Order: sequence, then C-alpha cells, then structure tokens
Amino acid sequence: MDALFDLFSSLVNVLWSLLDVVVNLVRVILPWLPLLGWIGFWTFAVNWAKALPILRRGGFIGILLLMFVAVLVWAAVAPPENGRHLMLGLSVSNHAGKFIYVTLLTCIALLCGSAQLAGSFGRLGEFPEEPADDDHAHNAHGHNNDAHGSHDHGHDVAHAH
Repeated sequence: MDALFDLFSSLVNVLWSLLDVVVNLVRVILPWLPLLGWIGFWTFAVNWAKALPILRRGGFIGILLLMFVAVLVWAAVAPPENGRHLMLGLSVSNHAGKFIYVTLLTCIALLCGSAQLAGSFGRLGEFPEEPADDDHAHNAHGHNNDAHGSHDHGHDVAHAH
C-alpha cells in the first residue's frame, strides 16, 4: 500500500509542478500579450497583397498622419512618471519617447507585412479572392423576378443600363 500511496503522492506533485509551470508561463507572457496581439493582427488579419499597392499610391501619408496623432494623444494621455523615458541608457522627453514607440510599432507592422508577402507563413498568410459583386445583378435582391407577376413597378427602369 505504501507504493500506491507514493505513486499517488508523486502524481499530485507532478500536477502541482505543471500548475506552477503554467502560472510562471502566464506571468512571462502576460506583459507581452499586447505586442503579440499586434504582431498577430498585422501578420494574419491584414491582406498585405492588397494593402501594399494602396501604400505605394500614397497611403503612407495617411499612416504618417495617424502616427503623428497617435504620438500626440498617447503623450497627453499617458505621460511617464518623471516626465522622461529611459531608453537604452538615454533620457528622452515624453513626446520623443512616444515617437520612438509609435515608430517601432509601425516598423513591426511593416515587417509583419514583409514576412507575409515573402510567403514565410505558407497558407496562413494567404487570403482567398472574394468574388466580385455585380452592381447590376438582377437576381441579387433575395427574390426571383418571376415572383413579381406580369405587372411592372419600375424595377427595370431602376436598373436600366
């Protein structure tokens, strides 16, 4: 009976140790969860094959403006405790620190797009093409045209080409 009790005690110890491992893993991952979500979003939720041509045609100006607004709002909403950020041994002002953070987040997003366009994620980074909607489809109203009977109520006039 002692052997069975020792086995049961060892199993309980293993379960407690596994619980400790999970708790410590959560403690390590939890502070990085927003950044992991940011990377996951820009890697798997954005179709960079469609976004890149828009950026090349001048969409980057909108991104720069959004970055500028993000720096201003973030600096006003969450200033550092002593008014300065410590980065790599340097003491930088509130707005400069927020500018560095926003620039790093933008660079991470663009790197995620670069990795997706390079095919680094295989099928996870592929987006199936959606069928093009036909603006003049007559059967796309949720009913067929025979249900109207023989009377004309302007349906053909509204969709005249």
